[in-house]
Amino acid sequence: MQAFTLPDFYTPYPARINPQLERSRAHAAAWARRMGMLNEPKRSGGVVWDDAALARMDYALMCAYTHPDCDGPTLDLITDWYVWVFFFDDHFLEQFKYSRDLPGAKSYLDRLELFMTAAGETPPEPANPAEAGLADLWERTVPAMSDGWRQRFTTSTHNLMVESMWELDNISRGRIANPIEYVQMRRRVGGAPWSANLVECAVAAEVPDRLAGTRPLRVLSDSFADAVHLRNDLFSYQREVQEEGENANAVLVFERFFGCRTQEAAELVNDLLTSRLQQFENTALTEVPALLAEQAVPVHEQSAVAAYVKGLQDWQAGGHEWHARSSRYMNDGAAGGTVSVLSGPIGLGTSAARPVFSPARLGLRRRSEQHGHTLFRPVGHLPLPDLYMPYRIRVSPHLDAARRHAVAWARDAGMFEPVPAVASGTAPAVASGTVPALASGTMWDERRFLGFDFARCAAMIHPGANPAQLNLSSDWLAWGTYGDDFFPAVFGAARNLAAAKLCTERLPEFMPLDAGATPEPTSPIEWGLADLWRRTAAPMTAPAREQFRTAVVNMTSSWLWELANQVQHRIPDPVDYVEMRRKTFGSDMTMSLARLAHSDVVPAEIHQTRVMRELDTAAQDYACFTNDLFSYQKEIEFEGEIHNLVLVVESFLGVDRWQAADIVAALMTARMRQFEHIVANELPALFEEYALDEPARAILTRHADYLKDWMSGILEWHRGCARYTEAELRRSRFKEGPADFSFLPTGLGTSAARVGERLAYAR
Repeated sequence: MQAFTLPDFYTPYPARINPQLERSRAHAAAWARRMGMLNEPKRSGGVVWDDAALARMDYALMCAYTHPDCDGPTLDLITDWYVWVFFFDDHFLEQFKYSRDLPGAKSYLDRLELFMTAAGETPPEPANPAEAGLADLWERTVPAMSDGWRQRFTTSTHNLMVESMWELDNISRGRIANPIEYVQMRRRVGGAPWSANLVECAVAAEVPDRLAGTRPLRVLSDSFADAVHLRNDLFSYQREVQEEGENANAVLVFERFFGCRTQEAAELVNDLLTSRLQQFENTALTEVPALLAEQAVPVHEQSAVAAYVKGLQDWQAGGHEWHARSSRYMNDGAAGGTVSVLSGPIGLGTSAARPVFSPARLGLRRRSEQHGHTLFRPVGHLPLPDLYMPYRIRVSPHLDAARRHAVAWARDAGMFEPVPAVASGTAPAVASGTVPALASGTMWDERRFLGFDFARCAAMIHPGANPAQLNLSSDWLAWGTYGDDFFPAVFGAARNLAAAKLCTERLPEFMPLDAGATPEPTSPIEWGLADLWRRTAAPMTAPAREQFRTAVVNMTSSWLWELANQVQHRIPDPVDYVEMRRKTFGSDMTMSLARLAHSDVVPAEIHQTRVMRELDTAAQDYACFTNDLFSYQKEIEFEGEIHNLVLVVESFLGVDRWQAADIVAALMTARMRQFEHIVANELPALFEEYALDEPARAILTRHADYLKDWMSGILEWHRGCARYTEAELRRSRFKEGPADFSFLPTGLGTSAARVGERLAYAR
């Protein structure tokens, strides 16, 4: 019997098949035999694969479905790559999963990497079929591609091989990942980003190097990868979890985290799969065209990006069809439920002629949940669940002096002065909800600022700072929070994304890499950034300045992402929200600042390891989710916001706000437990693996201690800060008397905006 009934899948693209299938079937079998993959012995007896097993798995069929338009030789090459990657997966687990031979596994992977050679390098002589296959494929593929593609493909191949150690370590410990950790790590170990690189090869259209690292292209690859992996987890649960004893499967992760039955967990995984597919669609239809226009990308490169997007769509459709047919997976009844060209006519105007599927299958329910939220919904105070915090609070002795400095600095920056765009009535107040304050042209006043008490937050997250360092930390917190309030107030309600882009494009001018002159500031944001950059970057090396500047730009650019979602009236996809929340909160910038102080002692590669990456993101998520819990009423009821994890969980799971808050608290606990696990087990192992000297070990240990202070300080600041109390929210909203609604839009189709704002104010 199957472990559960497969859910109703959202399949927006028709599956097609490459006519070169039979050719590639014969080629793949001969190639696998030549590489030695069909007689490699198992430790437990028998062989990893034989001819019959390879024929049943039918990777040529998978590649014919996922790459329906490429020619015969290209399909042969792509099929060989997939034969290799699946053999590697089975061979690696067979060799090391049951024996728990972690040193042997690491040695195996280290040697395999030697076969991904740069130009002019010679690989060693292969010693097993995985090495022989990689050597052959590398020689046949890489010379025809650009150096930029080679670097991207090397990275993704490295990730899928090396991160297999994470799976093996968790099996050895009997440890099941939390949902956020799992999605992040599955993306690296599962190989779908690697598949996205091969799409470029299959469609003979490379993504331009200058676009490959941008958010739209990165989100396309990530959402594609997540959908591929979540689908695979649904089909492979029975084989992996029940038969082979693996524990890296989303269905199992959701079972354990939510404490639900397997069938319910499978439905939740499928809901997330649908959401990730729709994130892909939204990015392809909104962010990618805007990027191409803004960058003035030439036509031939636009065509390459379009071919790449279509190739990823074909992969999704074909991958589903193959999973529904392959003997490798649990798929009873799945093949008949796939939308394909045989299901009926396709194209504009033909939807009525095709079979009717459930709303869940077509994704209508998910879209309605994302776009159907009512702004300014009265929610009242949100009682907070118990929050797990194992670390004590420490406070700087320089707090009082920092408080005096902070208010003087904010006054000098002009943060208590009217904002011209607000005072002129060009920014409707509906985005921030603070109608009277905006009508008077101010966002903050001195009384509110004292209640925010950024100096106290700085004194707890940086308790060992000297007075100058503490003042700097306090000012960065004030500046980031002011910017976070400024953007929705000035640009959000007017939905003026173009003006917001101009503002963010000007901000880097106040962070010159040579620490030289800056333009004349025109707003508190510009004045504050210029001053902070001068005080922060002056002692830095040139590479450190560039890295920190990038972190600040990432934060300010993330505010545009929030505005874009507001324009679409779209609650974010859960995965996209968590990953972008780290930027909107400024946590990436904070971590960058902490690391740069020791960039000359700790090798740069150490900060790119899984251990350090997961250590940082676990801490970041704890702090970000803390803010979302405390700011729920402020953002949902008073500001008409849609960027809050409690709301994202409400929308995605269809639960009330109290249940959603409990789930957010459970995620915080899971991330904190992961943080503790890394500090206790994985950080010491990292020290040994890289043979770090004592100064480097001490610095990384202090970094972990800094994160402990950071998390505990942020939690305590939220508990004592006036910014999120209902009394302060109502005082700041109604202090000025009747509001002037003359700035609201008029004309056909605008009545809802006027009525909605009046009702929000009347409440």
